[in-house]
Amino acid sequence: MGQPITLTARAGASPSVWMFDLNRSLTGMKIERYGTEDEARARGGRPPDVLAQRLLEAGATHVTVYSNTVTVVAPPERWAELEPRARFLIEHLFEYYGADAGWSFEARGMEPPPPIDPAG
Repeated sequence: MGQPITLTARAGASPSVWMFDLNRSLTGMKIERYGTEDEARARGGRPPDVLAQRLLEAGATHVTVYSNTVTVVAPPERWAELEPRARFLIEHLFEYYGADAGWSFEARGMEPPPPIDPAG
C-alpha cells in the first residue's frame, strides 16, 4: 500500500511561498529545483520529480525539494485553493493502491507491466 507522508505546512516570508516539512526525506543533499512541468517530467520518475510535476500541474510556478522540505511558489491569490491540494499530493505520494494512490502506474499515467507468470 505504501506509506502516507505526514507534513507540517507553513507560509513563507513572501505571500507567494509555502513550505512543507515532511516526516521523510525525498532527496539526498542535492537541492532539486523545478520551473516547469516538462522539466520535472524530463528528469525522470524519482519521487521529487513526480511530486514537482504534480504540484506544477496543480498551479505552482516553481518547486524546490531539499531533503524533507518542499518549497512551493505560486501566485498569492491561488494559495487558498492550492494549499489543500498540495497537502494531498504530498501526503499520498508514496501510496500504491486505492482512490488516493499517488504512485500507482495509473496515477503516473503509465501502463502497468504485464503480470508475472509464476510458472516461468
